[in-house]
Amino acid sequence: MPRSPLAKRPSPAVAALALLLTACARPAVADVVARVGGTEVTSEELRGYVETLSAQEQAALAKDPALLAKVVRAYLARQAVLKEAQAKKWDQEPAVKAQLDRVREQALIELYLQSVSKPPASYPGDAELQAAYDRNRAALEVPRQYRVAQIFIAAPRSADKEAEEKARRRLDEVLRKLQQRGADFAAISRSDSDDKAAAQRGGEIGWLAEAQIVPGIRATVTGLARDAVSGPVRLDDGWHVVKLLDTKAPATRPLAEVREALAAQVRAERAQANRQAYLSKLLEQNPPAINELALSKVVATAR
Repeated sequence: MPRSPLAKRPSPAVAALALLLTACARPAVADVVARVGGTEVTSEELRGYVETLSAQEQAALAKDPALLAKVVRAYLARQAVLKEAQAKKWDQEPAVKAQLDRVREQALIELYLQSVSKPPASYPGDAELQAAYDRNRAALEVPRQYRVAQIFIAAPRSADKEAEEKARRRLDEVLRKLQQRGADFAAISRSDSDDKAAAQRGGEIGWLAEAQIVPGIRATVTGLARDAVSGPVRLDDGWHVVKLLDTKAPATRPLAEVREALAAQVRAERAQANRQAYLSKLLEQNPPAINELALSKVVATAR
């Protein structure tokens, strides 16, 4: 049967798990993907378990499907613990049963509150999103950014005099090359920089907001003109010669770029407001009566 366009789509992690389980399942027992003790675990059970993971955990699984094996092992371990607890009738112990009842009540309350607080699927509309975007413009502003490259000569302050002098000679050679007519900063970085990862890119570090730049270099970078090269800057790890490749002026991220995240935020805010309104109305319809004297005795007993 074709999927309805309104049907909830599985998360990327669950979809990835489905593919993994299908690939790993034996033809003779296609739905049984694992066993622990005498208990069989089906693909549907594992999919359901993945659905209970946090959004952050599911995103990590979608990014690295190899982590699914760890998820399966964790699930099997939990099933083994559950089977042992049930075999020992642990859930029938009075103290445990009382705690389980409280947990079930809390879960039931929370699930019900979520259901009565959930905004309609059409919310937020374009007007609500635009209003939220206007309210949050300051938070959506991207600060000025700097695209920088560097040539790094390692020289820890803890190094001995000989190592320091060697580093200084290398630095002098780099400065000599940079002062030559038509000097190629990227080529010099590739041949001389100790920052090997950046050196492979001609010394380029990438785009950095001002707050992301190392404090000891920040003033140097922000004071450079485009395509200008700084003098050597001494930090605890060594010498840095920096080139400013480009800048981006401060700007507000467009609505199209933040639409999905903003819609989730607005829905969460509306759900919270709906929850508070529901609870207030419920208490208004069922005013609580509190025996302060009896309550004070409970508090005194608990001390």
